[in-house]
Amino acid sequence: MIKNIIFDFGDIFINLDKEATVKEMAKLGVTSISDEMMQVYYKYEQGLISTDEFVDFYHQKCAVKKAHLIRAWNAILLDFPKYRLQFLKELAASKKYRLFLLSNTNDLHISWIKNNWGMALYNEFKNCFEQFYLSHEIHFRKPNKNIFEFVLKENNLLPSETIFIDDTKENTATANQLEMKVWHLIPQKEDVVHLLQKKGF
Repeated sequence: MIKNIIFDFGDIFINLDKEATVKEMAKLGVTSISDEMMQVYYKYEQGLISTDEFVDFYHQKCAVKKAHLIRAWNAILLDFPKYRLQFLKELAASKKYRLFLLSNTNDLHISWIKNNWGMALYNEFKNCFEQFYLSHEIHFRKPNKNIFEFVLKENNLLPSETIFIDDTKENTATANQLEMKVWHLIPQKEDVVHLLQKKGF
């Protein structure tokens, strides 16, 4: 029986355009991403370097204005359909499940979301969850196994009673290795609001 639900954020609740940042960077003349750039990105996503350090690195490496870099970086973020919030609020109000958010989210992205949504909406969303785990705050990132082990241990969750929902196959594969139930949700084809129609609920 499922007692715990761990949700991803991007393309589960907020819509994403995952190609947008690459396209915007290309417009700025940055057409290839080196291994070094990716390693800096991973560090930033885990909160191991600050936003200033992250932006300074790309500014120096790519010779692009900082404001343009930030705008390109946030281009991935789209809208948050209100029907998904309504679904989440009803699920939380039912008190049938313990709800968690587990997201690879960096400081620039969450700052954009707070500003774009407004703090009232952001807090309304956040308050639906028992715990709200962002990678840059807990210093782990998916699909590494330690981020899932951290959440399970911190909250005394049994993997067999827990489902993890994410749009990235590598992430659900790791969770599945830890014997959690998973839903690899395909954006544009499936929607999180249909969760309770899944087997096991």
